[in-house]
Amino acid sequence: MTAVKGTAVDIPTEDGTADAYFVHPADDRPRPGVLLYQDAFGLRPHLRAMADRLAAAGYAVLVPNVFYRHGHAPVVELPEFIDLDARPELFGKIGPIMQALTPDLAIRDAGAYLRWLADNPLVTDGPIAVTGYCMGARLALLTAGAYPDRVAAAAGFHGGRLATDAPDSPHLVAGKVTAEVYFGHADEDASMPPEQIQRLDAALAAAGVRHRSEVYEGAHHGYTQADTAEYDRAADERHWAALLDLLDRTF
Repeated sequence: MTAVKGTAVDIPTEDGTADAYFVHPADDRPRPGVLLYQDAFGLRPHLRAMADRLAAAGYAVLVPNVFYRHGHAPVVELPEFIDLDARPELFGKIGPIMQALTPDLAIRDAGAYLRWLADNPLVTDGPIAVTGYCMGARLALLTAGAYPDRVAAAAGFHGGRLATDAPDSPHLVAGKVTAEVYFGHADEDASMPPEQIQRLDAALAAAGVRHRSEVYEGAHHGYTQADTAEYDRAADERHWAALLDLLDRTF
């Protein structure tokens, strides 16, 4: 496996400084950039390990702390193994922080992350890819819609509430997306029921977006996150195969 170098970095934004993790192959040759958006639990060792795995496959990966307005990661103190049934108070702390990251703020921040990647000599020139998990799937779709000239591929895994009746529902950006898109939905995810999956697919199809949407049978929300009770090894490996396939086709 390719050796990688990872480091903590700071990204200037319009509203402050976002702490982040950046990792790339150790030979220091420029590689295609990937912006990896966190789940609700944020930037932590597991997400760094995911970024390392992507970097070992030949990519330069940036994982920002999207909650930076509330402090450095971890913004909320987390146990080594996250089980919301055992620690229901965790979401009481995280929920308001998630709600505070409005679409407008998320899109503004995305511009800063994309500029940082564009200016980095370890990232090849041209468009990048975005992948996101849980709430990060929403951020990935919003980023692809807001910066179509910068995003060539976008993926989202166990995303929730991607196609609601809300006036700012993420699926409404479909008409602006030029990237190829992949979604891996969790079969047992109450936050992304079949009617929302259908609405999302219909919006992407109507906009002519190249996309693939799959439902991972038996998987729960959070199936890629190995440090949580929702982890599903088979679904996680399926996610890696789909993501790397998308990136390989794009770059």
